[in-house]
Amino acid sequence: MTLLQPPGGSSEEPEREPVTPFGSVRHALRVLETVSRYRDGIDEDAIARRTRLPTGQLDQLLRMLCREGYLAQLEDGTYVVGEALVLLGSGVERARALRERLQATLDELRDTVGAAVYFGRYQDGELESTQVADGPTTPAVNQWVDFRSAAHATAIGKCLLSQLDHDRRLDHLSRHKTPRLTSRTITDERLLLTALDRQPPTVPVLDLQEYAVGTVCAAVPVTAGSAVSCLALSLPVDQAHRLRRAAEVLSQRAAPVMLSLAI
Repeated sequence: MTLLQPPGGSSEEPEREPVTPFGSVRHALRVLETVSRYRDGIDEDAIARRTRLPTGQLDQLLRMLCREGYLAQLEDGTYVVGEALVLLGSGVERARALRERLQATLDELRDTVGAAVYFGRYQDGELESTQVADGPTTPAVNQWVDFRSAAHATAIGKCLLSQLDHDRRLDHLSRHKTPRLTSRTITDERLLLTALDRQPPTVPVLDLQEYAVGTVCAAVPVTAGSAVSCLALSLPVDQAHRLRRAAEVLSQRAAPVMLSLAI
């Protein structure tokens, strides 16, 4: 796996698609669309026929959708639209419901990976780290420099910049310089742009003490339509051996966040 780090250091056949967070979201939306057509409920066999999803994959999706509150299972075993889907689909309540849903997911991810977990997005030309789940044993990184001014040095920032086109990256760097924050910070804009160009879109981005000495971070893109967002985690450097695996788990568990943004 290639990781971004400092130099030196329809007529589809869905059963053949790889099971990735991106594929899972497409399939989940298909399931939700199907169930939403049946106010009195629809059973799993009928969902399978209409979505053409294999039983094993559909079982996993239905469990995830019920756990997240997007579907509810009635006593007779049929499925109906859940409260979370209703709230996310309502204009007035959507913002609050989305924030609460994201926070619940971040809290769960924090407990799963044993690290502080962040949700970040790039909006109106600026980086926003809007939500974080931390705790006594999983402290968040000390933001000694505002993340908005340190996109070149953070996993969150580099992950978001990697999702922008070349012109938007240049625009960002024209407004935010690349000062050295630690001895590992990439300060050469050309090297940074080259690294971003080479970053595979589905591979975690790393910050190995580039932002803060003593802290390592990883971020994975969260793709939903035109949204530019990501999930990230931070660990003390003495737990750096856990970073790669934790980032992989973060990527694998990104589907509920993508789904919330896509609805």
